[in-house]
Amino acid sequence: MPPAPRPGTPGAAPDGTPTAAPDGTPTGTPGARRFPAEWEKHLRTVMSWPASAAVWGEDLPAVRRDVATLARAVAAREPVVLMARPEHRDAARNACGPAVEVLPIAVDDLWARDTVPVFVEEGGKVKGVDFNFNGWGAKQRHGSDAKVARTVLAEYGVERIETRLVAEGGSFETDGQGTLLVTESSVVNDNRNPGMNRDQVEAELRKALGVTKVIWLAGVRGEDITDAHVDCLARFVAPGVVLLDQAFPGTPADVWSRSADQARAVLKNATDATGRTLRVVELQQPDPDRITGRGDAFVSSYMNFYIGGKGVYLPAFGDARADDRAQQIMKQYFPGREIVPVRIDAIAGGGGGIHCATHDIPALG
Repeated sequence: MPPAPRPGTPGAAPDGTPTAAPDGTPTGTPGARRFPAEWEKHLRTVMSWPASAAVWGEDLPAVRRDVATLARAVAAREPVVLMARPEHRDAARNACGPAVEVLPIAVDDLWARDTVPVFVEEGGKVKGVDFNFNGWGAKQRHGSDAKVARTVLAEYGVERIETRLVAEGGSFETDGQGTLLVTESSVVNDNRNPGMNRDQVEAELRKALGVTKVIWLAGVRGEDITDAHVDCLARFVAPGVVLLDQAFPGTPADVWSRSADQARAVLKNATDATGRTLRVVELQQPDPDRITGRGDAFVSSYMNFYIGGKGVYLPAFGDARADDRAQQIMKQYFPGREIVPVRIDAIAGGGGGIHCATHDIPALG
C-alpha cells in the first residue's frame, strides 16, 4: 500500500466548498460552521460508566472492566472525563485510576458516542449539536442518557445547537472537510424521524453540522439496536480515504456483508466535498473461529476504532494475524500516533466497540 496522505484540517471556500492548501493548512471562509475530523486536536475524551443491570445482567462487571481498561489506555495519552452516577463515582474512580477524571452525572449506559453532543466549530468557538437521543428509536429506555447532551454542554459552558433531528453520534463520520458519511437506516427511519424523507434529513444535517456533501449508505434496518451505525461499517482515516469493513473470507453472506457490498459500490463512485474521488481500503474482519469473544450481538469489525490525539485505539479480537494486519494499516495512516490494541470482548459482546464508548471534544487552534 502506498504512503497515506497526512490528515489536514481545512476550512471552506467562499462558495461553501471546503478546501485546503497544499501543505494542509486551513483556507476559506473564517467562522463557518465545521464538523472537525476525529484526528484533529482534542480538548478531552468523554466516556460513561455503565449502570444498567437491566441491560447487562451478569455481564455488567466484565463490561465495567473493559470500560476501565479503555479509559486508562486513553488517559495515558490525553485527558479523559468519565461520567458516572454519583453513587458509582468511587467505584469508577477506583477502577480507572487517578488519571481519569470522574464526573458525577447520571448515566444509564456506556455509549458516550451516542449520548454526548456532536461538536462543531463556528465563529472561533466549539459548539455542541444536541441530537435528542431517544434510545435508538425507543428500543431501550434511557431516561438519564437522554439528558446527557444538555448536562455536558452546561458543565463545560458550550453553546447548544438545536435540531429537530433525532440521531446519535455513531451515525456520523466526517473528513473535517465538509463530507459526511451516514447510513440511511439509522436516521431516515420512523423510529427517530417520523415523516421525514432523506432530502429533508439531509437538509437538516447540512444545517446542523455545517457539512456540504452527504454520502448516503443504505445500512441495515432492524437487525441491531442502532439500525446499523456507520462507525461499524466505514470510517475516514484521511481526507479522500475511507476504510471499509469486509467479512472474513468464506463467511456466508448475510445482511452485514451485503451492506458492505452496497457501501463499497457507493463509495467507489462517490466524490467528497472537494470533488475528490474516494480511495476505499478494505479491512478484513478476524477469523470467527479464532476470536476470544462470543455472543449473537458480538461486533468483530475493526471499524469501531477511536482516533485520539496521540494514539489510535482499536479492538484486539484474539486472531493474532488479523489483529496485526489492522494495526499495520493504522500505522500507515497515523504514523505520528501510537497504535494501541485494546481487548473489549465484553463491550463487543453487547453490540458495540471502542468508538461507541468514546466521544471527543475538539480543541481549537
